[in-house]
Amino acid sequence: MTPPVPTKAAIRAEAERLFQAFQAAGAVPVDADILLPAETLLDLYGEDLRARAYVTADPLSGEMMLRPDFTVPVVQAHMAHGADPARYCYMGEVFRRQDHLGPRARDYLQVGYEVFDRANPAAADAEVFALFTRLLRPLNLRAATGDMGILTAAVQSLDTSIARKSALMRHIWRPARFRALLDRFSGRVPQSASRLMLLDRMASHNAMELMEQAGPLIGLRGADEIAARAEALVLDAAAPPVPTDQAAALGQILTLSGRLADVTAAVGQMAATLSGLAEVAARMARRMDELAERGIDARTLAFTAAHGQTTLEYYDGFVFSFHGANPEMPPVATGGRYDALTARLGAGRSIPAVGGVIRPALVAMLRGER
Repeated sequence: MTPPVPTKAAIRAEAERLFQAFQAAGAVPVDADILLPAETLLDLYGEDLRARAYVTADPLSGEMMLRPDFTVPVVQAHMAHGADPARYCYMGEVFRRQDHLGPRARDYLQVGYEVFDRANPAAADAEVFALFTRLLRPLNLRAATGDMGILTAAVQSLDTSIARKSALMRHIWRPARFRALLDRFSGRVPQSASRLMLLDRMASHNAMELMEQAGPLIGLRGADEIAARAEALVLDAAAPPVPTDQAAALGQILTLSGRLADVTAAVGQMAATLSGLAEVAARMARRMDELAERGIDARTLAFTAAHGQTTLEYYDGFVFSFHGANPEMPPVATGGRYDALTARLGAGRSIPAVGGVIRPALVAMLRGER
């Protein structure tokens, strides 16, 4: 049976309840503009964000975007004048463009909690997850966890070129593209005859001469950019393949799933092939200890190494989500660690940070509130 659709009053009441709970946990209430500069968000997430965000042009401020989430403006405000450590909470609407009719809302309330604390990141991860677990426990939701740091550490441990590592990192949140690149870099998928022919032509001829033969330039890229790209493709084609055992280990990570304690042990074993995973496994073990201190048993907590690959592109460590019984319903809550984002927005400064959001409309729906 489908739960009744809650009224706006019920949704607002649920949002206020969660907002007060976050404040009681020590968070300072903050707000963020609804219209945000599009340039910053597009720089972070790429042009793909346009497909799921509302973009408009302001005659004074230029291209603007309806707030797709709170994390970026909260991080910007903290890096400009925030205390260390700090805890924030917020409540307000976010906007997500939909490309077809369906149950997903185009705008909805979010209530969030963010922790900026460099003293003990594992404890901060456990704090946020335990707080969300406690607040959502009456709904009997399914918790899912992961760690994007496993994938990023594995990529950085590969015996391959910096360019190939950068390409994999750039597409780490796009699972299909990421796997296709890994298959190509490891030689598991042969390159097409037409691509090989083009690469051979670029390797044996001057790029500028080839462009002159092709006719006038069409598009936004200049001749120098095209020549540089051609040179990069030729160098990449000449690079040796990613070692078979490393490619296999990375492929295993993409499907690694089970209980947190078991996956932590498996990640530690794979450090023999991908050395960067040793520190990741140690960090996961510290997080398990912190979770246990807060009453969460790692032996029963579900964990998928690649969980978080399809979220907004700033999570780079621990990630989590809470789900109802209906698989078509969006997650009731999501969150994770985003240390790298603070460095990108902090003008050279950074601080470990983790947080999450809850959708009060879904909470009210599952409670049957009207």
